[in-house]
Amino acid sequence: MSTTVAEELTERQQTILGLVVREYIETAQPVASRTLADKYHVGVSPATIRNEMAVLERLGYLTHPHTSAGRVPTERGYRYFVERLMERAELPEEEQRLIRHQFHQARLDLDQWMRLAAAVLAHSTHAASLVTPPKARRAHLKHLELIALSDAFILLIVVTAEGLVRQQMVAQPQPALAQETLNAVAARLNDLLQGMSRDQIEPHMAVLSPFERSVCQTVVDVLGRVDSRHATRIYRDGLLHVLRQPEFAHTEAICRLVEIMERRALLDSIVEEVLASGGVQVIIGGEARWPEIGEVSLVVAPYGIAGYAAGVMGVVGPHRMPYDRAISAVRFVANLMSHLLTDLYGAENLSPEEADHEHTRGTQGTEPAGDAGR
Repeated sequence: MSTTVAEELTERQQTILGLVVREYIETAQPVASRTLADKYHVGVSPATIRNEMAVLERLGYLTHPHTSAGRVPTERGYRYFVERLMERAELPEEEQRLIRHQFHQARLDLDQWMRLAAAVLAHSTHAASLVTPPKARRAHLKHLELIALSDAFILLIVVTAEGLVRQQMVAQPQPALAQETLNAVAARLNDLLQGMSRDQIEPHMAVLSPFERSVCQTVVDVLGRVDSRHATRIYRDGLLHVLRQPEFAHTEAICRLVEIMERRALLDSIVEEVLASGGVQVIIGGEARWPEIGEVSLVVAPYGIAGYAAGVMGVVGPHRMPYDRAISAVRFVANLMSHLLTDLYGAENLSPEEADHEHTRGTQGTEPAGDAGR
């Protein structure tokens, strides 16, 4: 998803570029050569630093706003920093323990997981967060219940492994079945069909009684409707964190940011590419693919069980984003959510192909590496 930077900078140029990016992320003020010389003790004079900054500007990695003597990174400079100069970072162990504790308190509640993931990412990065629920390639049955409503109708409750609950009316056979009998039928079908998709259920229907077949056909129809759904909810948090940044001090910039957060078609296209690419993805200024997001950066990653059920989570902020922190937070929460989903779905219910995919979980991929500029 990124555009790899082609030029090979000298070690000193890499050091200076890395320092400019970090200083600008921290202060939101153009960075002067004197600042680098005095604060970071790089071992060369301000004049030498100024000359190297001029070279970096000619190469497109830095620019200077208006008549300021200081420089700020360009999208190209941020990209080089992310791809070449950052070391892989991890969240502090204490913070990891706190996040794990929060998730395990909300265990087995998918909606709470989504809300918590959005809140944790926003809090950890001081950026806006986006989380899409995991969507299964095929919905799988977790369990069903049969409840006698009258001599004419039965309520069928279908619970999917994805946490969805669907209700459907089923006609009572004649003579009508008592609740005890319905409980026994539900238990038999749950033992036989638990964890299966609609395609996996259909071959088992031939050995069932006529009433059991009618129940199973209804379950297959319900799972089919779940499979065909398109729109999924997007959980958001932390927009105020971004609006407090100086980049969004003007009404026009605020409107563009809100539009990005709310435009479903734009977010769907990004989600689709992230799911296809795998790994933590850093999108800086739209990368010429999404001109609508030219003023923001996104750090996003898929999570879940590849080939079975997957969603996307990430953070949105200005180009002046602490990328190492954002990447480590997104990667950690995505991995944690993947483990929780594996428990929810039940590894024993995965097909052999899905079980193989489970070990990748969609969060592996190329990570920033290198120690230049530290």
